[in-house]
Amino acid sequence: MTLSIKNAPDDVVQRLRERAERHHRSLQGELLSIIEAAAQEPAATNVAELRAEIRLLDLQTPSESVAILRADRDGR
Repeated sequence: MTLSIKNAPDDVVQRLRERAERHHRSLQGELLSIIEAAAQEPAATNVAELRAEIRLLDLQTPSESVAILRADRDGR
């Protein structure tokens, strides 16, 4: 199957090319890797997983974690 992305902004394409170069891949190889990773991600994170991720961040105050959670939620 062939996929196509039309009207991709030049700056996005440039960043993808740079990312592909860092990973020693062609642009198409990098795009396929990104798509495969996105297709394998779980649909949702459960509460236990979210708590574990927050603990790994070693946050010092509750407001730090609130800001991260809000940014993640607003990004969806």
